[in-house]
Amino acid sequence: MTDRGTDIFAGLPPVPERVVADAAALDAALRTADRPFVVRGLIADWPLVQAGRRSAAAARRYILDHRRDVPFTVSVGANGSDGRLFYDAAMAMNFATFKARLDEVFAHIDTGERSGDPRPIYLASIDMQGYFDGLHEANHVDLGDRAPLASIWMGTRTRIAAHNDVPDNLACVAVGRRRFTLFPREQFRNLYLGPIDNTPAGRAVSMVDFHAPDFTAHPKFRDALRHAQVAELEAGDALYIPAMWWHHVEGLATFNVLVNYWWRTTPRWLGQPQDALNHAILAVRDLPEDQKRHWREMFDHYVFDNDEATTAHIPEQARSILSTLTAESAGRLRAFLLRALSR
Repeated sequence: MTDRGTDIFAGLPPVPERVVADAAALDAALRTADRPFVVRGLIADWPLVQAGRRSAAAARRYILDHRRDVPFTVSVGANGSDGRLFYDAAMAMNFATFKARLDEVFAHIDTGERSGDPRPIYLASIDMQGYFDGLHEANHVDLGDRAPLASIWMGTRTRIAAHNDVPDNLACVAVGRRRFTLFPREQFRNLYLGPIDNTPAGRAVSMVDFHAPDFTAHPKFRDALRHAQVAELEAGDALYIPAMWWHHVEGLATFNVLVNYWWRTTPRWLGQPQDALNHAILAVRDLPEDQKRHWREMFDHYVFDNDEATTAHIPEQARSILSTLTAESAGRLRAFLLRALSR
């Protein structure tokens, strides 16, 4: 018999809340925060939030009024999945992905609401400015000098496995309700991550079912829960998730809309750390142990522990990529890597 939990959310401490009076106060809070925080009512005055408070159907009509006539990518899960968009028993996805017009997708959601169909329907990470006219302009958060990617997420009741994102994230609930369960970065070992090259949405996810955790198969998940926080958000509320924090996300209403903003504090021309990890798996992981130890020391020397002593013996004008990267030197390095990987 497995040791399965029943309700992991009961008793978890809530994510702390902050009050921000204006965009300057939000900017200051984001610049100094190294942990998640909730802002109640941050986007309460959005027209989209107001439409959703009238009804889910009114929110969908408002969104449709701004859509462009382009195909949208939609994921549709199976009945009996409890809204969980995840793997099936063979480690393939338990949902199908289609292209459809937004009015067609919303018509299926309308029908499901009337019939009580629990099948999950999910439109994930849709670029607001690329797929809509005026929706972003009428419904957005002033993030000062940041240049965020603004995305909208729409769907029925869904459960998205715990994962993390490289950028910082401000997640704003516009319609419905959402629950976030968050874990610090270092808890990745206790979350039992799945494959990194076969994922539901591009990032490795926890293999633990948060609605029925199997503590026999995943005993270290108890340790993760000791560090967890939970945030239950109503329409109008926002949650700041620092870069690389793990978060499990649930849409709790029959129709839910989230608008989120991703931004990085590093230059856009820097590479993606996940690409470096993938390449290290390809080039380093399966080497003999003595060679792996050497390469660990090399990574420490050039990447993790690098300081002035690393390059002090090289003339400054000759240090090339060992100097602080610029857009130009990063471009040269990227071109070099592309040539090397294509051999």
